[in-house]
Amino acid sequence: MNPQEISHLGQVSAAAGMGLSAIGLGVGVGLIFASFIQAIARQPELESKLMTWTFVGAAMVEGVAIFCAIMCFLAIHG
Repeated sequence: MNPQEISHLGQVSAAAGMGLSAIGLGVGVGLIFASFIQAIARQPELESKLMTWTFVGAAMVEGVAIFCAIMCFLAIHG
């Protein structure tokens, strides 16, 4: 294998990593908000407290996904 073929394999694997990161983000945020809606249906009086923790959880999941996307961009262009 010549070095150019190996470079393309790195780009393909970085693109696959970005796709998996996006899938993980969608699943994570979806589960967080689904649980939030179920909790509100059971105890509506806790909505304000639950909303705060829901946004904290969503921010943490998105932070990890953004970190993964940055690492994949660095793998492509680094």
